[in-house]
Amino acid sequence: MQLSDKKATLSFSDGSSPIEFPVYQGTIGPDVIDIRKLYGQSGMFTYDPGFLSTASCESGITYIDGDEGQLLYRGYPIDQLAQKCDFMDISYLILNGDLPDANQKKEFDSLVTHHTMVNEQLHFFLRGFRRDAHPMAVLTGLVGALAAFYHDSTDITNAHHRHVSAIRLIAKMPTLVAMAYKYSQGQPFIYPQNDLSYTGNFLRMMFATPCEEYKVNEVVERALDRIFILHADHEQNASTSTVRLCGSSGTNPFAAIASGVACLWGPAHGGANEACLQMLEELQANGGVAKVGEFMEKVKDKNSGVRLMGFGHRVYKNYDPRAKLMQETCKEVLAALGLENDPLFKLAMELERIALEDPYFVDRKLYPNVDFYSGIVQRAIGIPTSLFTAIFALARTVGWIAQWNEMLSDPDYKIGRPRQLYVGSEVRDIAGR
Repeated sequence: MQLSDKKATLSFSDGSSPIEFPVYQGTIGPDVIDIRKLYGQSGMFTYDPGFLSTASCESGITYIDGDEGQLLYRGYPIDQLAQKCDFMDISYLILNGDLPDANQKKEFDSLVTHHTMVNEQLHFFLRGFRRDAHPMAVLTGLVGALAAFYHDSTDITNAHHRHVSAIRLIAKMPTLVAMAYKYSQGQPFIYPQNDLSYTGNFLRMMFATPCEEYKVNEVVERALDRIFILHADHEQNASTSTVRLCGSSGTNPFAAIASGVACLWGPAHGGANEACLQMLEELQANGGVAKVGEFMEKVKDKNSGVRLMGFGHRVYKNYDPRAKLMQETCKEVLAALGLENDPLFKLAMELERIALEDPYFVDRKLYPNVDFYSGIVQRAIGIPTSLFTAIFALARTVGWIAQWNEMLSDPDYKIGRPRQLYVGSEVRDIAGR
């Protein structure tokens, strides 16, 4: 970041002396006021629930302009990356800062591919869970358990160790998610196959059985790869901030990423696409397209308790750029699988049409977000609803580990310690009881 010529001055109505703060500029986006010395100079903290106006770090990985509907990975627009790159390209870019050349791509793909197997004892660990356990409960445990198996790469002060941990996590996450799914189905685990792509390998581990050969559908492979790309990183969201906060204590990378998985499990974060699909299924069961107009009127009535899932975003105040790409992918997958007349997709298109035309939704900038179509795609592929958030975690792992590594490389990083506005009891004396 660069020091600006501007200064910010905090003045007080009680006549106290004003305090001046430096202002810093990023490459693009809003400037920030450096308030690190605020408490020392004034005896006060700032109050910002949800940290909506607070920059907790400086980062060069992802940039979002919510008003313009723009998402950049390392400076590249998401639509260009989704159309011209695969997930391994994106992973390399997010980790290293630049897209790989042909040789770098080959080496990186090979490195990730040859780390996809997990310690065999993890199979026994997994069998300790109930068969009907939620996949995110299983995944949180499995990721945290990796720390018990890979002691040789947990020195966080060693850049090489951090790189090895990053590769291991990116490589093994598909294996862990597929294992959690197979366990829930009572099916045997399918081992990775090194001649397949990252996404193709995951599909095979998910859906193959020992009974017959499994052939990866290329359209489905591209679609799932795009889902991975669109979810790879998203600035300082709740789970990424959790990974940074957890990692700031100096804990090992597996524990830090497990904390991100646990945070993502929340329905307001990673569970949004699951909630969106459930809404569509309920609407289909209660009349389908013919009832969409009536449903949208209920959404506008604050007293109805009816919520419109998959529209609007905390950051994007314009059309989510990932949603446009996901809509294209949705059409391709449904056509390839002979599901062009899928009733949920027709419902989704009608909901979007009304939302983009009705002044109520337009004025509130309730545009479709990435969750709106990704659930339909995953359902068509055969991924159960309960596994949607685990797929999200798989994709976001590269962003989490890159953010964690960036934090540890920052000379200004400190253990996270938010302050509070205390509103409890004053000092009390127990002797008066």
